[in-house]
Amino acid sequence: MNSIVAANIKRLREERKLSMEELAKFSGVSKSMIAQIERGEGNPTLSTLWKISNGLKVPFDSLTVRPKTQHEIVKISEIQPLFENEGKVRNYSLFPDDENRRFAIYYLELEKGSYWESEAHLQGTTEFITLFSGIVKIKVKDKHFIIQKGDSLRFNADAVHSYQNIGDEMAMMHMTIYNP
Repeated sequence: MNSIVAANIKRLREERKLSMEELAKFSGVSKSMIAQIERGEGNPTLSTLWKISNGLKVPFDSLTVRPKTQHEIVKISEIQPLFENEGKVRNYSLFPDDENRRFAIYYLELEKGSYWESEAHLQGTTEFITLFSGIVKIKVKDKHFIIQKGDSLRFNADAVHSYQNIGDEMAMMHMTIYNP
């Protein structure tokens, strides 16, 4: 995943004719961190990648898109997840928003007690969450939602939002992000 993210960030930055300094200014991520990510070194957090995608003004999935094939079986065991909350939140990009599909599908695992705050997505973005195990509190602006196994939630994701596993077990969920 690191090499895919590295190649995509560099390609997108160069397509927009941005220097690393300019991308650092637009994203709030340091030039040295951007250089490190573009070299495929280190493990950038989800928050860092969201800042870069917002700085480039592209959907998050533009950073994680894999080469296109006619058919694709996605195996969780073969995907390098993106980590947050010291590895307690794992985000697997199943079907990124490549080819301007306008949606992406993720699988997330949130360990007991874990917390992740997401940057605001592009204006008009909507998230669709389905929880398969556990209990998760999702906060969007000043609203709190508690969802349990089998529940689904839709919300506007163009504001800062967070996920917190408040149950006694691992929370597993699918997230579909619709990009207008």
